[in-house]
Amino acid sequence: MTEVDSLLRRGVAEIIDEAELRKLLAGDRPLRLKQGFDPSRPDIHLGHVVGLRKLAEFQKLGHQIVLIVGDWTAQIGDPSGASATRTMLSAEQVKANAQTYLEQFFKVVDPQKTELRWQSEWYGGFGLDKVIWLTSKFTVAQMLEREDFAKRYEANKPIAVTELLYPLLQAYDSVMVRADVEFGGIDQKFNCLLGRELQGVVGQTPQQVFLVPLLVGTDGVQKMSKSLGNYIALTDLPNDMYGKVMSLPDSLILSYFELATDVPEAELAEMRRQLQEQSVNPMAFKQRLGREIVAQFHGPEAAGEAEAHFERVFRQRAAPAEMPSLPVAMDGGDVATVDITLVLVQGGLAPSRGEARRLLTQGAIEVDGQQVRDLQVAVRHGTVVRVGKRRFLRLERASRG
Repeated sequence: MTEVDSLLRRGVAEIIDEAELRKLLAGDRPLRLKQGFDPSRPDIHLGHVVGLRKLAEFQKLGHQIVLIVGDWTAQIGDPSGASATRTMLSAEQVKANAQTYLEQFFKVVDPQKTELRWQSEWYGGFGLDKVIWLTSKFTVAQMLEREDFAKRYEANKPIAVTELLYPLLQAYDSVMVRADVEFGGIDQKFNCLLGRELQGVVGQTPQQVFLVPLLVGTDGVQKMSKSLGNYIALTDLPNDMYGKVMSLPDSLILSYFELATDVPEAELAEMRRQLQEQSVNPMAFKQRLGREIVAQFHGPEAAGEAEAHFERVFRQRAAPAEMPSLPVAMDGGDVATVDITLVLVQGGLAPSRGEARRLLTQGAIEVDGQQVRDLQVAVRHGTVVRVGKRRFLRLERASRG
């Protein structure tokens, strides 16, 4: 497989139009590769990295990345398949979120070879005349071709006019940066194609559309999303990042290797064979996946330490060497009977006593390795409280006086 073939095959959902893109890649002009990000929430996660990694591959071949921070579209909200309007944000919220994006983009792409643009460069002075001009280029029927809008229309569910503006603004971004190729998740197909059409309307060469698969989150069901809580953040500490990878369903191992690592195709094919023949414990591949992902963002040494931590804490059920502590008054200096829900709140393991009670009911609390379900629990100096898989608290005798 040639370098271009690999570029256009691995980690790709759809290319429109692949033949045209191959012609462009065969030319001697660096292409302008656009991808936009709406900073609707702080930080980016591994799902965002799928597209960024592909952009970095193009970047290494000499092409120009244009990253657009959607500081205007983020204020409108784009459901992207959800059946409800995303909460509109203030300009201040978007700016604060965007700052975390800027710090994390360049963990994946080369900042020296990246053109960073803010939508406010062109929308800051976008008057009503421009809005009317832009909306005149498309019809309501075209907007209803988008699957989410069509479903909601058929179900008599509301579609805000602001939502219809979102894909138009994204399309205009392509005009303003004169994109040759737009990158996005497969759920952005409609919006990307609208940009391709608008470029043709204004006399530009229509952009090619490069769509990547959506990375399924740690729940093994829905796409990775911070709002769903099934994400692996780039800012996760090494131990947490490794632990989240190890919690993935076995069915996601190969897709994560393909979309989030540089493991060669030949090795992936061998992994696939062994998994199909059940000749290997999937845990071995998952451990390697954890090392590969942690090493990308924290380095090989941190990856090794995270694996050792996981082995000690989760495989061997041992408590970590370091953990938060909470002082407790001990009766007679040795033991105490405590309300475990209060301990969890005071120790930062639960946000409220109501949540702590829910954890207790679910059997998610251990005291010194034993699952507890009673509200009142006997503890002593050095007792370790564990919630779920990764949260620990050591109770210590409170000093007197």
